[in-house]
Amino acid sequence: MNKDIHYFLNRRSLNIDIGFRCPLECPRCQRQTQHRRFNKKVPGYDLSLNEIDKLSNFYKDFVFCGQLSDPVHHPKFPEILKMLHDKKNSCEVHNAASQKSLDWFVKCFKANPNANWIFGIDGLPEESCLYRINQDGVKLFNIMCESKKYLKIRPTWQYIAFSYNEKNIEKAKQLAIKNDIRFLLLQSSRWHTNKDPYKPKNEEVALNAQQ
Repeated sequence: MNKDIHYFLNRRSLNIDIGFRCPLECPRCQRQTQHRRFNKKVPGYDLSLNEIDKLSNFYKDFVFCGQLSDPVHHPKFPEILKMLHDKKNSCEVHNAASQKSLDWFVKCFKANPNANWIFGIDGLPEESCLYRINQDGVKLFNIMCESKKYLKIRPTWQYIAFSYNEKNIEKAKQLAIKNDIRFLLLQSSRWHTNKDPYKPKNEEVALNAQQ
């Protein structure tokens, strides 16, 4: 058997969309470019607790990626987090939607204090909505800071470099240090062309960001 196939069949990590909902309208997201722009329904459904339970018997590491949805909008997300915690499965949560209340987020943090949370705030909190349309970046930043009271792993501030935020990267890094938050600078691969208005103008920004 080819070793790559062997690895695929025996891997115990799963990167998954557990639902289909997201209130954000990020212009380069597949929700917009492949579905909403053409008045098509975003595909998918909410995985049931029973389905998650079955998956967790085989996969030991879960990454809730948010490629077509934001995991926090699964109606049973706190229960999913608790289930994985009780079964000692590792868990990584990628979140950019800010519509849920602080109390609801705290419920999630308490349900699984071992979860690794990565918050997508692309720019200084007050400017992130320029790409993350419908996001309240200030609210989500405060939620990220609050999470430290409950999580055993420091939360990560994921910052995708765009033309509107490229000059504020160092300021954001200092803000992350001040609040004892990990900072992750990323480079997008979703530019339409080299003249895409969202693409950073400074080439060094792209070189210093992770792909």
